[in-house]
Amino acid sequence: MSHLVHTELCDLLGCRYPIVQTAMGWVADAQLVAATCNAGGFGFLAGATLAPEHAEAEILRVKALTDQPFGINFHMFQPNAEQIVDLAIEHGLRAVSYGRGPKAKTIRNLKDAGVLCMPTVGAPKHALKAVELGADLVTVQGSEGGGHTGSMPTTLLLPRVLDLVNVPVVAAGGFFDGRGLAAALGYGAAGIAMGTRFLMTSQSPVPSATLARYVAVTDPALIRVSDALDGLPQRMIDNPYLLRLERFGPLRRTLFALSTANTWRRESGLGIRPMLAMALRALREHGYTASQTLMATNAPFLIQRAIVAGRPDEGILPSGQAAAMIGAIESCEELIARMVADATVRLEMLGVPHRACAVQAA
Repeated sequence: MSHLVHTELCDLLGCRYPIVQTAMGWVADAQLVAATCNAGGFGFLAGATLAPEHAEAEILRVKALTDQPFGINFHMFQPNAEQIVDLAIEHGLRAVSYGRGPKAKTIRNLKDAGVLCMPTVGAPKHALKAVELGADLVTVQGSEGGGHTGSMPTTLLLPRVLDLVNVPVVAAGGFFDGRGLAAALGYGAAGIAMGTRFLMTSQSPVPSATLARYVAVTDPALIRVSDALDGLPQRMIDNPYLLRLERFGPLRRTLFALSTANTWRRESGLGIRPMLAMALRALREHGYTASQTLMATNAPFLIQRAIVAGRPDEGILPSGQAAAMIGAIESCEELIARMVADATVRLEMLGVPHRACAVQAA
């Protein structure tokens, strides 16, 4: 009875189920993307945090692990944004995801090559602008979502955007099970996107020490929004490092950012020129202050240290509030199969079969 959850998103992305794994930096690697796609979902590779010399190899690694379509993300202020766009076209990826940034020409080049453009936005006006620029689909993330997030909860943002745009809308922020999938489809969404839920799977590259911290959080209030990292609201799990950042004044924050930037440069091998280029892009795109620019440039390092290096108390832990509802780690296959089965049961209880079949046939 999986036809009950078959939507236009499945047809557009070429996946069995309307479940999207978001392109979480440092987390959405080839293994997680392939596992998601093989289980029937659609995975986005985290192109925004791929080093230029590794980007193509990671795309080819996904292709070696699955024959299903997948996508990649990018940010226009990353040093190799144009490279990611070119690779998406060259390798015939099904879709790209991004935030605000790409110009109409870039979007047109992707669309002309058959690559679907699927931005993620957190406000109705940004959804409208994205569609005006040529987006084929839009993912709307409510304030429950992890990382940079807006102030409008999914239950308000989703219907508002559905009323405004004429492209398929994917709901994100607070989704973790089949009940949420059924609810999103009931609103009129074409599917759901999840980040934290896929981070907390057995195919995630996140070390066990960090995964244990995510599983241990049972109170959504401990996964809160703070602007201490880069001056923009970002949802993270409370930990000693975040509390320390929040105590800093402007001068101490600037000195700390300089020290952290130098540490990251040494550990990553990143040259001064590329780091300055990243800072200038952040400054130009967002109008940051000097300290915010430094912190924004440092953010990938602070996230990498906590999530990739498995030192959860020595960095930042971006997370959606859904983490507090997830009590165990399971495989992508188990997760997606359970979600689809649960959503199907709930849709049947609501008497959806006849309507769903009619929509699919149309």
